[in-house]
Amino acid sequence: MIDFELTPQLRMIKDGAHAIAESSFRPISRKYDEEEHTVAEELKPLAGLITGGMGDMTSKKKDKKKDPGAKKENRNGSTLLSVIGAEEMAWGDNGLMLAMPGSGLGNFAIQAVATPEQLERFGSKFAAMAITEPNSGSDSGSISTTAKQDGDEWVINGEKIFVTDGNQCDVIVVWATIDKAAGKAGIKSFIVEKDRAGCTVTKLEHKLGIRASDTASVVFEDCRIPKNNILGSSEIKTKTEGFKGVMKTFDSTRPMVGAIALGVARAAFEFTKKILEDEGYQFRYGLSKHKLVAVEKEILTMEAELEAIRLLIQRAAWMSDNGMHNAVEASMSKAKGGRMGSEITRRCVALLGPIGYSREWLVEKWMRDCKINDIYEGTQQIQQLIIARGILDYSKKELQ
Repeated sequence: MIDFELTPQLRMIKDGAHAIAESSFRPISRKYDEEEHTVAEELKPLAGLITGGMGDMTSKKKDKKKDPGAKKENRNGSTLLSVIGAEEMAWGDNGLMLAMPGSGLGNFAIQAVATPEQLERFGSKFAAMAITEPNSGSDSGSISTTAKQDGDEWVINGEKIFVTDGNQCDVIVVWATIDKAAGKAGIKSFIVEKDRAGCTVTKLEHKLGIRASDTASVVFEDCRIPKNNILGSSEIKTKTEGFKGVMKTFDSTRPMVGAIALGVARAAFEFTKKILEDEGYQFRYGLSKHKLVAVEKEILTMEAELEAIRLLIQRAAWMSDNGMHNAVEASMSKAKGGRMGSEITRRCVALLGPIGYSREWLVEKWMRDCKINDIYEGTQQIQQLIIARGILDYSKKELQ
């Protein structure tokens, strides 16, 4: 029989993250929603607790020679651990979770493809990820920011927009092209320390949600970084596989975004269900839909959707940890989490009426916060294209 229960170690991480979310995030959630662009100093002492609790699961183990006929190890690694922790922390506050030092989207890119030496240098840094440009939105292959090699350095020029935590972070994972004529094959990712000359934050966005986490525009003007700051192998390839390697970061970050949406939606759902139960509503499980009253049907449907999102996310994360190709599953978890997370928070506001709409409670904030998870790291439409191409075995040219 398939067992979906968490291991004791994963349960410990889940409970620990939930305790931090409940005791440290929730009490200051409204404060940093109203004080946009203010750094939450309360989070800095907590960063070590989060990263320290990950233990060996976040470290990259050296490959060992194994008997080809031996049974493969079932590994619960850093990706699964991260999505479980992210769900709980986002339950506390989506924006504060993203603003937690060490929890940036760039950190998951570094964990996914960095060399051991790079992990040693940058693994504990707060890393943002810079992909989107003014003239290239969802098409990552149209990036125009350039990286030119000059002796033992790379020189980066270009502009990035909508960089999550671009102002608060320590380093930025920057996507740039080393050869425009090579198209997607020329795109690589680089780690740029924020204090490098030529790296400048030029703008902070005012946003609908996740206001505790800044969203920045960053300009690179002859920004020089060491040659070994190219993320992953320093070998420069001119084949399509080079871009595929860069895109693999999404296979780790997209389940993460789905988990964040799940956490926010779960917060709204649990609050809504409790309010309704306090008002005398009862929710009867095991009955056919036509025997349920409208509110019962809606609550039970949302509960089922939350569980479906969780299973999709954990499957995609587990596949990543076990070296399986999970691009389609990662997109499924992100698409389902982003869309249904937004829908569930919206329906919770509607079911609660004045309570849901009032700023006295956090439900309206959860609705505002959750929407971004359906947009960044690839919009809903992009995820559906990736899923369809993967299932139907179509190329980009065949299905656009």
